Amino acid sequence: MIISHSVDGDILRVTLPSDLDITNRAAVALALQALVQAHHPTQVLVDVPLTEPSPATLSALSRTHRMCRNLGVDFVLTGLGVDAQRLLAARVS
Repeated sequence: MIISHSVDGDILRVTLPSDLDITNRAAVALALQALVQAHHPTQVLVDVPLTEPSPATLSALSRTHRMCRNLGVDFVLTGLGVDAQRLLAARVS
């Protein structure tokens, strides 16, 4: 799988080490959803070490962010460049 994860107390830590494309975007979004549903964290911390992620990556992240917001789970991103974080925030609003 493209993502790796660990659970530290009530924090789900996920790393997305590579950019997504249209062929794996949905699978990653579903995997993130399954992890949140399985672990019931209070916070999801996603590390995306990409300054300019692909539209597919932004799509999977925005879907996960919306899901977390709907469940009352904090969603935190690290590693994205400032421009990419702004784009993601605009997509989720």
